Amino acid sequence: MAIDAIGNALSSTTSELTQSRLGQEDFIKLFLTELTFQDPLEPIDNREFLAQMAQFANLEQTRVSNENSENLVIMNATSQSLGLLGRQVEVTNQSGASTIGSVTAISFSASGPVLSVKKADGSVQTDVRMAQIKLVRL
Repeated sequence: MAIDAIGNALSSTTSELTQSRLGQEDFIKLFLTELTFQDPLEPIDNREFLAQMAQFANLEQTRVSNENSENLVIMNATSQSLGLLGRQVEVTNQSGASTIGSVTAISFSASGPVLSVKKADGSVQTDVRMAQIKLVRL
């Protein structure tokens, strides 16, 4: 019995929110600067202030949700990789060629699990990513 491709989820985990982080302290500094330099004859409207607070709270919740989703994807890939130990897999190389071998070792990096696959001829292919696994043989 064969199981189809495991890993394209790790290749698309970056987002705009993780690249630009605006924290609560930054928002408070910005707000205090806005209050300091406001026109005394036309102070900031309460509705405008509440809208800014709501937008910031929404942005913060989205950022936290995105971080949690990324952590969940990494945990899922880790769990899947541990299940591959000792199993025969078909690995697709960057050139498109496929090789079959047995998963002998797993190491973990910041970008996810990295497998070592022992081929039939005894050579070991290292640095195999989950996205390269095309087929798992039971």
